[in-house]
Amino acid sequence: MTSTPTFATSATTRFLSTPEGRIGYEVEGHGPLVVLVPGMGDLRSAYRFLAPVLVAAGFRVATTDLRGHGDSDTTFPSYGDDETASDVIALIDELGGPAVVIGNSMSAGSAVIVAAHRAELVAGLVLIGPFVRNGAVSVLQRIMLRAAMTPLWAAAAWKSYMPKLYAGQRPADFEEHRDRIVTSLRRRGYAKAFSLTTRTNHDPAEACLSKVSSPTLVVMGEDDPDFADPMAEAAWLAGALGGQILMVADAGHYPQSQQPEVVTPAVVSFSKTVTARA
Repeated sequence: MTSTPTFATSATTRFLSTPEGRIGYEVEGHGPLVVLVPGMGDLRSAYRFLAPVLVAAGFRVATTDLRGHGDSDTTFPSYGDDETASDVIALIDELGGPAVVIGNSMSAGSAVIVAAHRAELVAGLVLIGPFVRNGAVSVLQRIMLRAAMTPLWAAAAWKSYMPKLYAGQRPADFEEHRDRIVTSLRRRGYAKAFSLTTRTNHDPAEACLSKVSSPTLVVMGEDDPDFADPMAEAAWLAGALGGQILMVADAGHYPQSQQPEVVTPAVVSFSKTVTARA
């Protein structure tokens, strides 16, 4: 277990208003903008170790919830890579960019879409445990996933599955963080939004790769169970984007919280370099 402490935040939740609903986020610090976007089924506290260090390093850090997650509304008609990308674009427009966009899991695909369509808004990309293409999933596996993520028992299913995603070292506050996520999912409408988010298609993100010119850092846990070969997936994506790779030992799908002492300095250094160029 890591001894890294949980960082509390004193930031007030703000809301980005869109025609379909509100996106919850918070902002701390001053300087170049960094936008932190969590993965599906997670909260913006997924960046509880990284965000305060970025603030201390001289960045203005916006940490956002996905639509239908955390403090965001569940009134949206659709969820997924494209939809999250549109929310990130709106947030950067609201706060004033360009920004370093950091996306974990599904949100890495959304970050790619942002960089492809609005390059002027993106100083750099950090893609953590990135889903930027669809994996090889059989029809039976797809049916089983949809059944497991039915709103009626999605919270319980996700609670049971999360430990697998934290393969390797878990943060000391893993149980507390998981309880916050499960409690959030059990609110009216949130399990349904989460269930719809699990159906996202990553083809739009993969189709955008050739249009991305932003400097990129790919961060991958060596034990990430979502990929048959995490190193090969990281190499494919970094090759497609001309990016750098950080492989993180003893970490699964959330290396930013499993091994913050490894990931945080690399992200801060990368962010300083790309914002200086911008």
